[in-house]
Amino acid sequence: MATTATTHPLLDTHRETLEAATQALRERSYYSRYPESPSPRVYGEGSSERGQLAHQETLNKDFDGLAEQPTTGRSVGSEKSPYGPTLGVRYPELDVEAAMTAAQEAMPAWRDAGAEVRAAVLTEAIERINARSHEMAHAVMHTSGQPFVMSFQAGGPHAQDRALEAVVVALEEQRRVPGSVTWEKPAKGDPIRMQKDYRVVPRGVALVIGCNTFPTWNAYPGIFASLATGNPVVIKPHPRAVLPLALTTQIARETLAEAGFDPALVQLAAEDDGGTLAKDLALHDAVKIIDYTGGPGFGHWLETEAAGAGKLVYTEKAGLNTVVVDSTDDLKGMLGNLAFSFSLYSGQMCTAPQNVYVPPTVRTDEGDLSAGEFADKLGQAISRFTADDAKAVEILGATVNDDVRGRATDIPALADRLGGDVVLDSRAVAHPAYPDAVVRTPALVGVDATNDQAYTQECFGPVAFVVRTEDTADSLRRFSRTVAEHGGMTAAVYATDEEVLDDAREAAADAGVALSENLTGQIFVNQTAAFSDFHGTGANPAANAAYADAAFVANRFRVITSRRHV
Repeated sequence: MATTATTHPLLDTHRETLEAATQALRERSYYSRYPESPSPRVYGEGSSERGQLAHQETLNKDFDGLAEQPTTGRSVGSEKSPYGPTLGVRYPELDVEAAMTAAQEAMPAWRDAGAEVRAAVLTEAIERINARSHEMAHAVMHTSGQPFVMSFQAGGPHAQDRALEAVVVALEEQRRVPGSVTWEKPAKGDPIRMQKDYRVVPRGVALVIGCNTFPTWNAYPGIFASLATGNPVVIKPHPRAVLPLALTTQIARETLAEAGFDPALVQLAAEDDGGTLAKDLALHDAVKIIDYTGGPGFGHWLETEAAGAGKLVYTEKAGLNTVVVDSTDDLKGMLGNLAFSFSLYSGQMCTAPQNVYVPPTVRTDEGDLSAGEFADKLGQAISRFTADDAKAVEILGATVNDDVRGRATDIPALADRLGGDVVLDSRAVAHPAYPDAVVRTPALVGVDATNDQAYTQECFGPVAFVVRTEDTADSLRRFSRTVAEHGGMTAAVYATDEEVLDDAREAAADAGVALSENLTGQIFVNQTAAFSDFHGTGANPAANAAYADAAFVANRFRVITSRRHV
């Protein structure tokens, strides 16, 4: 049997971190290794300035952090910030065949290092990524359009926590497999004894296909889950969001090399916009695992064609995130919470609410409201929340592409085409620092529930629907059916009646979607907490996996048994 490493300097360095994270995972309790505040009191004096300078020094030149990757000799890159400027970063084009060979050659030593050493080395990589969080924030901001603080938090510490979570889940699953046992079967006379050795082996090369809106947050679980289970990873970023994953690849490769492993375990496959590299890589014989976040079209292709070719495919696609309104004892808190949820990053989140089901009468602590009155109050809350342009841009960010901009630009035409009415029009917001940024406030379109063609398709971006239903029971039926059919990453309910809440829980369970109840404070339906909340369920068409449960990692490795008589 091949030897498994039991010592490595990084084991002691990160033992406490891995133990604390493992305990939090088992208890599903609050744990965050990486502080979400960009304050210099947390990250050190001058950290913000150093991060901004590092980002600026990356622009308009060849990215020099991937020099040892096998390359075709060409460079690629077509990133333009949603805030206006062209980034001008050029990346070495990966020689795919040479890269696959290098990845496979790097795998045996990484496999034989064992789960504990892999976890320690990967934790070191995450720590180094965290140290560059300010630089990463600028990279995320100017590729995704997220506002800066959100880019820092979601693209930095929150993504890093999810990476550590994936490492720990993978470690826990591998720890379940003993290295060796003596097996005894009772028999006449002496028992039958066998020595059985169990060896965790990786599947092969893993491909991670990144998205434009959350380049690190959505990619890190797959990257680190595959690495933690012994698989080398080829990272294929979205062509408009390469820089955050290029930095990630650079840091990971440097960490691996310094820890005594082949940096070919992590390689970046960048391409110009409009290329077909993701499809080509997905069908490559060496690729055994695929993680994908993005639109349903290519996601469905992966789930059929790539999976049909024997690949293990994990996808997160689109869905209809739903809010069911019945009643509330805190109308002000409810409206404020929803206004923030709709406004955050202009609704360009896989978890952002889209459909709000409203019965003819909504009972509140400020009196009963008709469906129309409730819709108007929700629109007013959003308008108040986004009234100050300078403050609003720090929540809204910039629209990420022309598709989103097109939907938000002419809401009356959209409402007319869908057979609805404009409750709240979208407003253009002037960004004080980036005049070329296209920033839009959320729009609300009112529709009758019978007009289900209007709201049973994802309308990504700052557009939401107020759906007028017969009653709350009708709302719950429609919620459960539409999510089961079309998918959903999140759902929320507002009700003061425990029976309604019980019915909502049943509807959510039937639909296979996570449910938030009566959120009126500083927790929002858009947010999930690593080590406690599962992101996605894998139980509806929006995603076939969850960040990060045992199923997300356990099939990335196999167990080979060797046995003999003793």
